[in-house]
Amino acid sequence: MPPPLPPTVPFFLTSTTLAAASAKAAPRDARPDSVDACAPYTARMRLNPQLALRLFDHLVRSGADPGQLAYALALARCARERDPRAAAQLHAHAAKRGASQHRRVRNGLIHAYAVCGTLHDARKVFDRGHDGDDTVAWNSLLRGYAASGDARALREFFAGMQVRDTVSWNTIIAWCVENGEFEEAISVFREMLASKECVPDRVTLVSVISAITYLGALAQGLWAHAYVCRKGIMVEERLSSALINMYSKCGWIEGAVAIFENLGAKMSVDTWNAMLAGFTANGCSEKALELFARVEVTILVPNKITFNTVLNACSHGGFVEEGIGCFERMTKVYGIEPDIAHYGCMVDLFCRAGLFDKAEKMIQMMPMKPDAAVWKALLGACRTHRNFELGRKAGHRLIEAAPNDHAAYVLLSNIYALDENWTGVHKVRKLMLDRGVQKVPGSSSIEIDGVIHEFISGDKSHSSKKDIYGMLSEMCQQLKVAGYAPDTSQVLLDIDDEDVKESSLALHSEKLAIAFGLISSAPGTTIRIVKNLRVCGDCHNAVKLLSKIYGRCIIVRDANRFHHFREGSCSCGDFW
Repeated sequence: MPPPLPPTVPFFLTSTTLAAASAKAAPRDARPDSVDACAPYTARMRLNPQLALRLFDHLVRSGADPGQLAYALALARCARERDPRAAAQLHAHAAKRGASQHRRVRNGLIHAYAVCGTLHDARKVFDRGHDGDDTVAWNSLLRGYAASGDARALREFFAGMQVRDTVSWNTIIAWCVENGEFEEAISVFREMLASKECVPDRVTLVSVISAITYLGALAQGLWAHAYVCRKGIMVEERLSSALINMYSKCGWIEGAVAIFENLGAKMSVDTWNAMLAGFTANGCSEKALELFARVEVTILVPNKITFNTVLNACSHGGFVEEGIGCFERMTKVYGIEPDIAHYGCMVDLFCRAGLFDKAEKMIQMMPMKPDAAVWKALLGACRTHRNFELGRKAGHRLIEAAPNDHAAYVLLSNIYALDENWTGVHKVRKLMLDRGVQKVPGSSSIEIDGVIHEFISGDKSHSSKKDIYGMLSEMCQQLKVAGYAPDTSQVLLDIDDEDVKESSLALHSEKLAIAFGLISSAPGTTIRIVKNLRVCGDCHNAVKLLSKIYGRCIIVRDANRFHHFREGSCSCGDFW
């Protein structure tokens, strides 16, 4: 056993320590054998990586020659601690001892430098002497480029890699997902399959399914799930949660339930939370509460995410008393202190029910400063319930909390517009312009035969625009026959001409996407739309009727939740 560590041994290496150790080191033939001397130290490093640098320092003081594994473990500790200075010192020490060119040490240096963000140093070590087939070195530097945020350098390096393995592909796909490049993530996955260099694993599929989830591309999600089954990939916790999330966010809650119920004993708090979130987002608040009741009788203990999801279900379903009960039980039964998200859910719960006194009281009793989400919930409810005075106050507080969020200005502008205070509208929009905040244009997408088609309001760029606008005209005629009148109060512009307002409403992106869906799919097929903003009241009313007129189930996923339109009604119960 090595001697015990003195209490004064530092947690990091210093140049003084290394210099002293080198100067006092005995002649090589007089030192302890490096393998035998290092073995106890490296064993302890493996057992307790937290001690790696201290043990390495102690090893140098003892006069022994550190082996490759000792350097590798110490460098791994530098990477975990994001400590480039210690990595540089270890590099200098290894170079003096002639150990820096050993593959394990070199890879440890590349990894440590890359993780610490010193890519220039990592690239130097990489270029000076890696083996062409050393995938560890290639992947370490690839991860460094992924973390750097330099998309161009990352793509160039990935394209020039001499060897790739599953980790290489996983790194680039995960980077695409993390940076919102969802279609590119799926494209890279297809390239991975076509290259036949390696086989996708669970990590690959989790990233790919996450990209599909965002796009709402159910057909691609079904293919990915079939691939998992066909290849015999084990569906563990992360993959099962990803599948549940994907089916839920593609609007096929039955698919999510099937995955969840088949898990059996493999269910975890995360999978329960994913299923709860699926029910909540799809307007199945009662089922979410029933599922939560099942959670409480299992051996699993609900966590903060569980309660956040359940409170959301209560909020979207209008279950005020149940929400109050869950909020109280969270603290009294489970000892979970509410955070800002839980208080935000309660404010949203009261606001949606029009209980503004209780909402304001909840904001006042919060032990922390209200965030943008709290003010946004209050402002959104003020718009729905036309509480203009409180809405103006909440709107200005929201802009203070989130000065760069376009939604804050748009919501406040809408409050003024509904109150026909056009001076207020112009002031808010001028403030938005002066601050350089740009409104995100509304867009809707639909998947047809595995291809995503995206539309913006008044879009005429689609190759099938003639047929789309022909169907749109038919839809408008059918709606009029059914007694539908456009809700021009949703056009929040200072325009007196009602015909112009009606035309503006008819060209909303979700209506264009639905028109394309009607001409591109067989009768009776479910139409699934993904919208990046909240669906407006006029479109909500129109789509309810369209679902009855054309005998279609139309599922719209907006920025807040899902709307399942069937036979003239919506799953949200007009409470969204």
